[in-house]
Amino acid sequence: MTKDKVLEAVREMPQEFDLEELIERLIFIDKVQKGMNQLDEGKTVSHDQAKNIIKSWQK
Repeated sequence: MTKDKVLEAVREMPQEFDLEELIERLIFIDKVQKGMNQLDEGKTVSHDQAKNIIKSWQK
């Protein structure tokens, strides 16, 4: 995550906020960015593959 992304997230917060809210927002932004990077790198699975993975967890 870049400093600019952090500053943007802080600017979008209301004037008064809990630190936990900001941390949760930063974690969310980071996870979305990681997911987008995985998509760009072709690190995805099809819907059917995901269903099979989930089924294997239920065994």
